[in-house]
Amino acid sequence: MLPRPALQQAIQNALRRSRIVALIGPRQAGKTTLARQFVPPDSLNYFDLEDPVSLLRLDQPLTALRDLTGLVVIDEIQRKPDLFPLLRVLADRESLPARFLILGSASPDLRRAASESLAGRLETVSIHGFSLSEVGVKRMSHHWLRGGFPPAFLAESEEDSLAWRKNFVQALLERDLPQWGVRVPAPALFRFWMLLAHYHGQVWNAAEPARALGVSQPTVRHYLDILEAIFMVRVLPPWYENLSKRQVKAPKIYLRDSGLLHYLLGIRSERDLSIHPKSGASWEGYAIEETLKALTPDEAYFWAAHSGAELDLLLIKDGRRIGVEYKRMDAPRLTVSMRSALTDLRLDRLLVFYPGDRAYPLAERVHVLPLSWLAQPDLDLLSAAFP
Repeated sequence: MLPRPALQQAIQNALRRSRIVALIGPRQAGKTTLARQFVPPDSLNYFDLEDPVSLLRLDQPLTALRDLTGLVVIDEIQRKPDLFPLLRVLADRESLPARFLILGSASPDLRRAASESLAGRLETVSIHGFSLSEVGVKRMSHHWLRGGFPPAFLAESEEDSLAWRKNFVQALLERDLPQWGVRVPAPALFRFWMLLAHYHGQVWNAAEPARALGVSQPTVRHYLDILEAIFMVRVLPPWYENLSKRQVKAPKIYLRDSGLLHYLLGIRSERDLSIHPKSGASWEGYAIEETLKALTPDEAYFWAAHSGAELDLLLIKDGRRIGVEYKRMDAPRLTVSMRSALTDLRLDRLLVFYPGDRAYPLAERVHVLPLSWLAQPDLDLLSAAFP
């Protein structure tokens, strides 16, 4: 594993503030590895609910947990949702002998159960695959091709990485989702997921995939909700307000991990990626995910008007409106869409990311930046003075 100091610090800060911290994200994203840096797996304070021994220890959960002190880790907590009311009782003790770090693999019911039982006691830290800042700019093309899941990124060969991604998708659909209570046939959801890969970066229209799969629009919306809930798909909502222009009010769809996208599209190598018709959309989606990881906005949207003006990302951060555009070209220029976005959305700043290596201004409040700048974890892109 690569070091992940930013996530470690986020967990430490959350544990200092809150009685219960939930580390939430997809399977194989590195949650367990991070948790074991706080509590060793052979400790009495560590419970892995995929381990029969831990499940046996929690057969009488109050007896097992009430006398523990310090930090207690419960991994894969979605397997025992009945623990949430008990954690509320334990977290409300005045002496507070123990704090709890709970890990969940994005069960669709996990957030709801936690929010209902642990309201006011729980802080959530979201985890994702390796970010560009964690792998380093020298491995950016490797990262884009394979994605951020640690086993896929760190595999010894492209063949091994692809095999892991294929097995991950199969296990998620055939084993994990049924365990989490999702009653959708694995082949049907896989066909939808593959179809969705071809809609990557497009405005969502449920009618088209419904016709292609021969199912109803509510069914494909249900499939989309499942993949969004388990962090496989990002549904980027549209920004619209009372402007004079007619605006798009449907969301955009992106597969969150570029490696899984490439597996579903049949992309096996960097050469395949360079000539594939979805290469540009893949790069845009990859750049969006890395931007959101680096800037951690309070809200994120896209914006498009029926007149043709559009903005790839509108970020709300600390009360400021930050526009982000992605241009896969040698030297981006100021466009009519950028001018419209600056004026209509009242942007405080517009950042234009591209694959080059030089930063330069385009206009007042508009800056062109190399995508590689997102590999600098300490750079404040929202406040820095650019050349």
